[in-house]
Amino acid sequence: TDSNPLGLQPIDFIPAAPQRLADERNDKEISVVIAASDERLGGAIAAMNSIYRHTRSNVVFHIVTMNDTVDHLRLWLSNTALKNLRYRILDFDPRVLEGKVQVDPQKADTLKPLTFARFYLPNLVPHAEKAIYVDDDIIVQDDILELYNTPLKPGHAAAFSDDCDSTTNKVAVRGAGNQYNYIGFLDYKKETIRKLAMKANTCSFNPGVFVANLTEWKLQNITKQLEKWMALNVVEELYSRTLAGSITTPPLLIVFYKQHSSIDPMWNVRHLGSSAGKRYSPQFVKAAKLLHWNGHFKPWGRTASYAEVWEKWYIPDPTGKFSLIRRHSEAYEAK
Repeated sequence: TDSNPLGLQPIDFIPAAPQRLADERNDKEISVVIAASDERLGGAIAAMNSIYRHTRSNVVFHIVTMNDTVDHLRLWLSNTALKNLRYRILDFDPRVLEGKVQVDPQKADTLKPLTFARFYLPNLVPHAEKAIYVDDDIIVQDDILELYNTPLKPGHAAAFSDDCDSTTNKVAVRGAGNQYNYIGFLDYKKETIRKLAMKANTCSFNPGVFVANLTEWKLQNITKQLEKWMALNVVEELYSRTLAGSITTPPLLIVFYKQHSSIDPMWNVRHLGSSAGKRYSPQFVKAAKLLHWNGHFKPWGRTASYAEVWEKWYIPDPTGKFSLIRRHSEAYEAK
């Protein structure tokens, strides 16, 4: 089984919900893992608020962050409407990634260590059999219990939303090229990739929202497998040179090739952070169970599709450090 990597240390844990909440909510504990970096903390706050307000289930948030963010995060949670949230804060030490991520000295600040937290789920939630991972640029509009109850096939350690099968694919990704299949993420000129015999046109999947069977994850040593491919990439440069988006995706695509279940695509309606998101109708956005602003345009930034939906769940920063930079589009103003 996976050994505990360096640096994943719990900082604090609120073990019991207040009695009032315990009476109102179901007993079943649902573990939700989310990363919270200081420059995007408002995103994580809005995401957690939207999950918390849409469920009666006993959700415990496992918030992965860096040491310099802990005080800010704790203050934001304890001095706002989220003071009754059940959460555990975990410090992620980036030294765990040494030798596993290629760092360009000229672009060192572009490496975001917390994006790799999802690789270490069993260490983050050691006693859970199942967990949900979500990115910080999401809003949930339905009961997270439904996503948690996603059936996983025997032998599958995770369920993702496939790009080809996705409801959003039909709307958003025409003309997006090959970033929606394996050849968009992996360099098929490399012998190591060719030897895997993975079809280049296989649909990729989005790792920003997924459900994990942690018993299977540990049995299959998924974390060790992911680390192996990260380290190999440092030596052999296995990822596509036209890679768009997170460098966390390629190792997941390799390890879970034809070995993952599917989540309901309405639980990861994505591309809201790209120009493609503008193609969605208001009715479709309202029907989505989970909205995902993956792409360059975040809803707390200058322009993003349906930023007003995100803003309903945002809770202002009591310290004033995190401020919204909003420049609403004409389409937004017209609504």
